[in-house]
Order: sequence, then structure tokens, then C-alpha cells
Amino acid sequence: MFRWLGKNIGTFFLALFLAIGVWVAAVNDSDPDEVLTYPAPIQIEIVGQGTDLLITNTYSKQIELTLRAPRSIWGQLTADDDSVHAILDLSGLSAGEYLLEPQIQISTQPVRIISVSPIEVEIHLEELATRTLPVQLNLTGAPSVGYQAGDLENSVQEATISGPKSLVESVAIVQASFDLSDTRENIDERLTLEILDVENQTVTGINLTPTTTQLIIPISQQGGYRDVAVKVTISGQVANLYRLTNISVFPPVVTTYSADAQLISELPGVVETEILDISGISEDISAHLNLILPENITLIGDQTVLVQASVEAILGSLTISEKHLEVINLDPALTATLSSFTVDVIVSGPLNILETLSPTDLRVIVDVDGLGTGTHQLTPKVEILNSAIQVESILPESVEVILSEVVLATPTAQP
Repeated sequence: MFRWLGKNIGTFFLALFLAIGVWVAAVNDSDPDEVLTYPAPIQIEIVGQGTDLLITNTYSKQIELTLRAPRSIWGQLTADDDSVHAILDLSGLSAGEYLLEPQIQISTQPVRIISVSPIEVEIHLEELATRTLPVQLNLTGAPSVGYQAGDLENSVQEATISGPKSLVESVAIVQASFDLSDTRENIDERLTLEILDVENQTVTGINLTPTTTQLIIPISQQGGYRDVAVKVTISGQVANLYRLTNISVFPPVVTTYSADAQLISELPGVVETEILDISGISEDISAHLNLILPENITLIGDQTVLVQASVEAILGSLTISEKHLEVINLDPALTATLSSFTVDVIVSGPLNILETLSPTDLRVIVDVDGLGTGTHQLTPKVEILNSAIQVESILPESVEVILSEVVLATPTAQP
């Protein structure tokens, strides 16, 4: 038997290899390999990052894979979103710059990786740093004349910043800013904290705790000063057919001063302007007017106020009856017959213009451009020379227009 095996061992292995080849060919025919790009980008997973390190650069967060696998395996890969992973292992790395190859893990086999894009990912690691800085207040401007600011209260005295070491070390101050200019009321505001470098530029990419502070500053009026409202005194009537729509004054409140505290306290809460004459005006006017103040009381700041008076024409309406209709763009070969050759037109606008409006100032047309023979319902259009006049309605709203061919008279033969 051993002699038989020795003589036929080559034939045996040849038969085995042929059988395996036939089996592989059969498998490939029924489930052929396909080289395809994985249908969805693979998100890169970061592992092993030290708790004292931060990634400070913008890096590729996903990759594309080209794989070779049997058709049946491709069906499993695409059906299971969790079958393919791309791992970037930062274990044991310290601060620095690295080019790392993603580790591809595929749970469904057999699969062969043909290509990975990108093949390497650039990572910058930087130490995590933390600092605590005092919160500074940047107050600009001053309260209105006659007012003073009291002792301020700031709810946050210190703030903690954390982030990449290079950024944290570049921070010079943490501050909150507020403008006191022209303030008359107590201040109670929540302010956003700012992170600034030595050049007073904002530093971004850093965590800040807390992010806001509450600022409280009492504002009080100094002795001898008093705020009073301004009342405009007018005389006369605007032009006929016009009405006064508004009187405005700037500033509406002024600050007065007197060395006599009792005199300033007895001052009424309102001071009047010089008289503004609006007699016969038909357009807006403005004027700088003085204020009428008691003796020994002075005005702080500008010595006049700006007063503006606004007027507008009184609106009304007018009906123009039996306005003749004009047919335009009529084909010379056609004739037009209208159900009504006149309409009533109701218009509106300023009364002073309506009073002078005449029927010749408007035109009512019926446009038959492009229309052929037959009966048509058309809407008249009104053309008005004065743009201040608006058309409210046309009665009737539509007219019937019958277009027919022009009948030429047959000449009579002479004997």
C-alpha cells in the first residue's frame, strides 16, 4: 500500500488542487468579488487621547474606503452601518505634530482593503492649560451733566480660562465693558466677559467660566440740578385743507441748574419754548427755539431745542360721473360696440388737489389690443396726470365690448 501511495502521491495532490480550483471557480461564478468604494464616508474615531492634551488643528474627520469583497459580503457591509470603523489611536503621544494612519476595522469578512483616502491624518496635540484671572471693568464715558455715579458692584471678581497652552498664555486680561455716556438711570446690567491679549485683541478657542457678570452702579442727580420736560408753544392755524399731524421736540427733556436749591426745587416739571408760528404752513417746518426760564436758572448744554411741525393735506374723495370711455388699439378692420359708453370714476387724494381736478385730467380707456371678433368683458383702466390722486373704483367695473367686422357699402351702379 505504501508503495502504491508513493507511486500515486503526485496524482493525488494534482487531483486535490484541481478540485479546489474547480470549487473556487464555482464560488467566484456564483458570488464574484467586486471592487467598490464604500458608499458612505467613515467617521474617524479618536481613542487614547490624554486628558491633559487637546487637538488644536482642523483635521480630516472622515475617510473614504475602496474595498474588495464578494458580492454577498457587500450586501452585509452596506446593510450594517456599524461594520466598518476608522480608528486614530493617540495612545502614548505627547504634545507635538503627528502624521497618523487610521486603523481600519471591518467586522464582516472576507474583505480586502484596496485604498484609504486620506492615507494619513495630521494631528497637532497641545497641552491643556488653565488660569484664573481677575475680572477688570472697562467703563467709558460719563453720566449726563448734573448726574454722578456711585460705588459700583461687580458680581464676578475672577474668571477661569482653559484651553491650548499657547492660547491661554497669550491672554492678558478678562474684562467687561460698559459705556456710561449720558446715563441718567441706575445701571443694573448683565455684561459679557471678553478675553483679550496684550494688543487688546479678542482671543478665541478658549473656554471661559463664568461668561458674564452683573454690573450695578447707582446714578444720582447732583444738588442744584433738575431735569424738566419741554413743552412747545404754538400759535396760528395751518393752511386751509391741511392739518397738523405732529409736533416733536429734541431733546424732549433738558437739564437746568441753579445755585439756589429751593429755587430749583420750586421749578415746575415743564418749561415752555418761545412761540412757534404755524400760520398758513402747507409743508413741514423746523426751528431752533429758546426756552423761557425763570431768573437765576440756567440751561445746561445747548441753549435751544429743535422743534419740528409736520402737516399733511386733508384727504377726501370725488366722483366723476359719466366719464366717456375711449377704445384703444382697435384693429382697423373691426368696429367696437360697448354696452356702456360712460362710467363713473371715484378718486381720492388731498382735498386741495381734488378741488381743482377736472374731468379732462383723467382718461378712461378700454384696451382691445389683439382681440378678434366676438363679445368680450373688459375692465376699463384710468390714467390720471396727477400721481397724488388714487382711483378707488370704477362703476361699472367691467363693460361688454362687441367687436365685429367693418361692413363696406356696395357701390350702386349708375344707369
